[in-house]
Amino acid sequence: MTTHLPDPVTTAGPTVGDGRAPLAVRRVYVANLVAQMGIIVTGAVVRLTSSGLGCPTWPRCTGESIVPVDGQTEAWHKYVEFGNRLLTVVLMVLAVAALAAALWDARRRRDSGLAARPALTWLAAVPLLGTVAQIPLGGITVLTGLNPIAVGSHLLLSMGLVALVTVLVRRAGEPGDQPVVVAVRREIRLGVVVLTALLSLVLVAGMLVTASGPHAGDERTHRLGLDPQTIAWLHADIVVLSIGLLAGLLVALRATGAPERPTRAATHLLAAFLAQGFVGYLQYFTGEPWAVVAVHVTLATVVWWATVRLLLATRTRGVVAPARAQREAGIPA
Repeated sequence: MTTHLPDPVTTAGPTVGDGRAPLAVRRVYVANLVAQMGIIVTGAVVRLTSSGLGCPTWPRCTGESIVPVDGQTEAWHKYVEFGNRLLTVVLMVLAVAALAAALWDARRRRDSGLAARPALTWLAAVPLLGTVAQIPLGGITVLTGLNPIAVGSHLLLSMGLVALVTVLVRRAGEPGDQPVVVAVRREIRLGVVVLTALLSLVLVAGMLVTASGPHAGDERTHRLGLDPQTIAWLHADIVVLSIGLLAGLLVALRATGAPERPTRAATHLLAAFLAQGFVGYLQYFTGEPWAVVAVHVTLATVVWWATVRLLLATRTRGVVAPARAQREAGIPA
C-alpha cells in the first residue's frame, strides 16, 4: 500500500524499530551494485575495441581451450574478451555472497525476535539470478556473431540488474517494510516517474546508436539497418528533454521545501547528466573515438543508477509521518 501525503513531509520522526540490515550485509550488497555497474563498462570496452569475438567460441575461448592460446588470429583482442568473461566469475561469487548474507540476516532476525523482512531475501537473490541469466545470453551473443539484438539484450539486462540491486541497497538501509510514505508532492513524484521512463528510452536509443554505428563490433559484426546520425540525434533529443524535466523538478523540490534527500539526489543526477551530455556531444563531433565512447557509457551507467536513486529518494519506509500529515492523508493515528 502506498500512502500519498498532500504536502511534503520530512523524514524526521520516530521509527518503528530499527530493522536495517547489519552494516556488513549492506556492504556486500553495495559490492554487488558496484560490480554490476563495472561489468557494463568492461563489456562496453570489449565491444568498443572490437574484441567481442576475441574468444570466437563459447563457453571455451577456442575450440580446444577455455583460456586464450598463442597463435590465435584474434591477437590481443582475446585477452580483452577473456578478461570480461573472468569478471563474470567475480560477479557470481559476489552474488552468492549477497544471497548468503541475506539468508544469515533472515535467520538472525528470526532468532532475535525481530520482524522478518522477506523482501530483502528476494531482492538479494536478484544478482545471482541475473548473473546466471547473463551467462547463456553472453554465449548466444558470441555464437550469433555479436547479433545487435543479443548484444542489446545483454546490456539492458545489466541495466535492469543495476536498478534492482540499487533497490536492494536502499531497502536494506531502511528501518522496516512499513507502507511507503511519499516524501514530496504528488506532482513531483509523477515527474520523477516520467523522468525514469525517459531514461529507459535513452538507454534503448543509445543501444541502437551503438548497434548501427562503427562501434557495433569488427567488420564481421552485423549492423542494424538504421541511419546512425538519425538515431544519434533522436537519442540526444530525449536526453535534452530529460535534462529539462530534471531541472524543472529540482526547482519544484526547492520551491516546495522538499526533504534534503530527494533534493540532493536530484542535484547529483543533474550534475552527472550534464557531464554525460557533454561527453555525448564530444564523441559525436570527434568521430566517436572508442575511449570517449567508453567514458560516455560509464557516465550513462552512473546516470541510470542516480535516476533510480532519485526515484527511491522521493519516498520512505519505516518512518511515521507527522500527525498533521497523517490526518490529512486519512491515516488512522
